[in-house]
Amino acid sequence: MSFSRVCLLFFTLCILAACGSHPSRPVVERAEPPRPAAPPATVSKPAASKPALVLKHGGGFYQDDGPGDNPPDNLDAIADAEPRIEPLHRFANKPYSVLGRDYVPINTLRSYKARGVASWYGRKFHGQKTSSGEIYDMYGMSAAHTTLPIPSYARITNPANGKTVVVRVNDRGPFHDDRLIDLSYTAAWKLGIVGGGSALVEVESVRPGDTLLASDPIERMAQLALSTSFDSPAKAADPAPLPEVKNVRGVFLQLGAFGNSDNAESFKSRITRELTGFPDFGKKLLVQLRGGIYRIHLGPWQDHVEAQRMAERLREIMEIKSVVIQQ
Repeated sequence: MSFSRVCLLFFTLCILAACGSHPSRPVVERAEPPRPAAPPATVSKPAASKPALVLKHGGGFYQDDGPGDNPPDNLDAIADAEPRIEPLHRFANKPYSVLGRDYVPINTLRSYKARGVASWYGRKFHGQKTSSGEIYDMYGMSAAHTTLPIPSYARITNPANGKTVVVRVNDRGPFHDDRLIDLSYTAAWKLGIVGGGSALVEVESVRPGDTLLASDPIERMAQLALSTSFDSPAKAADPAPLPEVKNVRGVFLQLGAFGNSDNAESFKSRITRELTGFPDFGKKLLVQLRGGIYRIHLGPWQDHVEAQRMAERLREIMEIKSVVIQQ
């Protein structure tokens, strides 16, 4: 072996010896930091049974309607309307026309029974005047019907669940071909139709003392004698013209015609709320009084062509039928 190779071997052995003399570094394991302990489970108390906020959709006058923010805790405990003898409203039971259709209200307390779709109306009309001139309370037990006497009482039955309520009719509506009656929010809640917005129901008139009338001839004669007085004129004053009443000439869309100012005001309020998103319509809504009839008009328009075009637009966006007239 050459001298150079011996030197290289010796140098390598020295390096290996030096490396082996250093102590090995300990291996440190990186453990995950301890997770915080989960908080103890809390037992929540059941909330008070309030009806959930339900918004209605696809309902003409009552789109996006619903209850108030703080409805009563127990709507089921609100008592039904109790039928009692009341004189019929002098003006709310006169013939009228709405959206191109004529209505002739029943002006005597007689038997009525029908089956059809019931809907309901809530916060949009809460606190507003009804066709009877009374203030609408959506948490009361009331209803709107196109022809039942005002005021009168009706038994509403939901055949799907057998639930029944008694309501007091004090308003006009609903003005849709596919609906029979509009209920207050509470009446709809008690019948179990709030969630769906509408349901098939049976409507039957209820007269004060109906149970006695069926069994007691003397009481029957007394009740019938009292009911005949309902058709006589009451001591109500003639309806005062609405503040919005105007007499303007031109081409209009007629939405309704009423012999009673309360009916006209109630209907105009409903239409006004639905036109809030359409300022070009809302600014043209007015009431005109001619021949003792309150007419709800939309206009004036430039001519019959424009009026007809607006009538089609109104029908598309609100499902409202109107009649073009020349005033």
